[in-house]
Amino acid sequence: MLNLSGDFSYAVRQFRHSPVFTLTAVLTLALGIGGTTAIFSLMHDIMLRSLPVADPGSLYRIGAGNECCVEGGPQDNWGMYSYPLFERLRAAAPEFAEVTAFQSMPWRYSVLRPNIDRAAKPLRGLFVTGNYFSVFGIRPFAGRLFSTSDDAASAAPVAVLSYRTWQMEWGADAAAIGSVAIVQGKPFTIAGVAPPGFFGETLRSDPPDFWLPLQQEPLINGRDSLLRQSISAWLRAIGRLKPGASTAGLSARFTTLLRQWLDHDSGYPAVWMSEIRRVLPKQNIQVIAAGNGVEVMREDYGRSLQILLAVCGLVLLIACANVANLLIARGMARRTQTSIRMAMGASRARLIAQALVESVLLAMAGGVAGLAVAFAADKTIVALAFHTATYLPFNTTPSVPVLAFAFGLSLLTGVVFGAAPAWLATRRDPVEALRGANRSTRDHSSLPRKALLVVQATLSVVLVAGAALLARSLGNLERQDFGFRSDGLISVGLNPLPSSYSQERLEVLYRNVQDRLQRVPGIERASLALYSPLMDNWGELIVVDGRPAVMNETSNASWDRVSAGHFETVGQQVLRGRGITEADSRTTENIAVVNEAFVRRFFPNEDPLDKHFGIDVPAYSRTWRIAGVVRDAKYTQPARSARPMFFVPLAQSVKYKEDIMQMLDSRSHFIGAALLRSRLSTGALEPVLRKALAEVDPNLTVVNVRTMKEQIALMFDQQRAVAGLAGLFGVVALILAAVGLYGVTAYTVVQRTNEIGIRMALGADRRDVLRLVLRGAFRMIGLGLLLGIPLAIGAGRLIAAQLYGVTGTDPAALSVAIASLAGCALVAATIPAFGAASIDPMTALRRE
Repeated sequence: MLNLSGDFSYAVRQFRHSPVFTLTAVLTLALGIGGTTAIFSLMHDIMLRSLPVADPGSLYRIGAGNECCVEGGPQDNWGMYSYPLFERLRAAAPEFAEVTAFQSMPWRYSVLRPNIDRAAKPLRGLFVTGNYFSVFGIRPFAGRLFSTSDDAASAAPVAVLSYRTWQMEWGADAAAIGSVAIVQGKPFTIAGVAPPGFFGETLRSDPPDFWLPLQQEPLINGRDSLLRQSISAWLRAIGRLKPGASTAGLSARFTTLLRQWLDHDSGYPAVWMSEIRRVLPKQNIQVIAAGNGVEVMREDYGRSLQILLAVCGLVLLIACANVANLLIARGMARRTQTSIRMAMGASRARLIAQALVESVLLAMAGGVAGLAVAFAADKTIVALAFHTATYLPFNTTPSVPVLAFAFGLSLLTGVVFGAAPAWLATRRDPVEALRGANRSTRDHSSLPRKALLVVQATLSVVLVAGAALLARSLGNLERQDFGFRSDGLISVGLNPLPSSYSQERLEVLYRNVQDRLQRVPGIERASLALYSPLMDNWGELIVVDGRPAVMNETSNASWDRVSAGHFETVGQQVLRGRGITEADSRTTENIAVVNEAFVRRFFPNEDPLDKHFGIDVPAYSRTWRIAGVVRDAKYTQPARSARPMFFVPLAQSVKYKEDIMQMLDSRSHFIGAALLRSRLSTGALEPVLRKALAEVDPNLTVVNVRTMKEQIALMFDQQRAVAGLAGLFGVVALILAAVGLYGVTAYTVVQRTNEIGIRMALGADRRDVLRLVLRGAFRMIGLGLLLGIPLAIGAGRLIAAQLYGVTGTDPAALSVAIASLAGCALVAATIPAFGAASIDPMTALRRE
């Protein structure tokens, strides 16, 4: 303990006597440790953090899948269910004390506080079973939470507010408990407020603002209710295991029940049952731990965070190599002192321990400074990746696990970069040092220093090439042809109107809305749509008239319901036939306009005009006649090719016999967007639009007003964050590599001063000396490139799934990496090279 205390004091004195060295080392480590800690912090919050609930270890999710839709269909790996299927699963699970069902994602609802609000506000609501809060062991902050008696069709409608919504929208008013809020035109009594920190069962940006009992869903959705639809998959389920119970065998039991349900009770049209039975062996339900909740954000951001963690890890390795070089250089400067201490009896173990204490203290200081870097980096990442979110249920304040990670990483880093210098410092023969260290022709530190520099150069190539690949991919995404004219196009997000509005009322209302918008000064054109480009996606199976129906992944298409003039407003070119006009009314023949991808998939090598098709059931194969073909445009998934898509008039409707299909048609008439062609800014338009829409109907709630260019930019927030940070760390890596090269080259020049003087005395000129120094520097950089390029190609292949329009072996990205490293190396090596060329031969010969 005495030695450790002495070593600590000695190291502090050394740091105080070498402030430039200490500051350089600490800042270098702060970048590497801070960046790595920042990414770990986000990974902990997004991928590792347990739900803030009672005993999360006993929670299990029924179903691991996250892919489905309200319309339903075979999911293979199931994770969402209709309510009747959920009831069947719940009854078959006696191992669970309780099982709750909840909507897979919140829906926006227009919420109005009577006598307080002038206009309704769009808030996110989530339908849950009455035992939702009890399953998670949640207690109310104020009032009460749901009970099973609230989850009955005959119960009085109640709602529970999130703590944040109670604060932000209700002003933390205690009188909110027991007050009435109008949700989609229906009165709900506020029963209570959930506790701070509870965001629900799913970590997501903008979690639910309030919760509603599941049995009240028909009150909100009316004739379009999903509650008793046997096909509609819109609920997830989590159960709490009884003490001593096991989940063994549950997955097999649920899978068997599911297959029986699909075969006998699912309610699918008879025409599809042969296909359903064919895929039955693929259908399964897994029971998985749900202590972290439904990990949607993990799936969305996990890959990007892993890339950033790898990037930061490489920067940390470069930083370690750089500091190790600094320590080796300082150790060589103190080698006479070290040799004297060894000659006086100091053991190698003692000297190594002292050197390691010094390196660990440096790393700890770098770790403390790195926490500030981590905090700033987390803020930057969140601002880039979630800048449209109004609320995130996690923060960037370092938590205990993050602090422990930073401490452990600092300790490991100190040992990693301090081990080699500590070992080298004790390898020198004391007698040789006492004779005159600088006269020795042997330099034990030369090879390790050069090897560390090669490692820096190698990793820098990998980092810069990866950053260039991500930047080029982002550029390709943003500059691609989306198929519509984005300049001057504005999207106005609208909350769907209450379900009590009849189709006749909607038809008149939407006609008035479109007329009113077109009369707003500065608006050239206006149209209405179920959803706008890059905002949503509705899809159905396509049944072509005169052909056998097929149910597989190549039989579907996206679709949108739009008003007259839609293609002219968005700038989507009509290639053949015509677009949708005012003549397409409820009394005329149902028509559709399809895109090129739709034609390629369903009508290859034939004229699609006047052909008929329908959706889902062969009996409806003549529902729409194709009146026109429009150019492909990306309404969803901009990183993929345009999907087959068709558009139908907002004014037309279809009468179906099946309830679920009639519900689909009815819901598609509740528009979610207005599209405007205007040169005015959104800031100038928004207040005018809100006023104009309120004049037509007070229930029309504006969610957002964005230019299409802003909407396009929003699609790539995550890619922009990853590319930007990778580029930033790539620059840091280049700087560190350049500093390392400068240090090694300068040290080499000092070591070879006598030799250079002799060369110049024998006739070598400045150019010869420059070549000598630069050749040595670029030999190390060349070796780094030789090793780095294959590694960069391998790294590019690993991130190929994240790239668009560029391959992992992209020559441009590799050229950028090579040129960047070569340029930095030239600058870093030229400074000491010119210094060497300026040496006076006589001064050099008299040295030592």
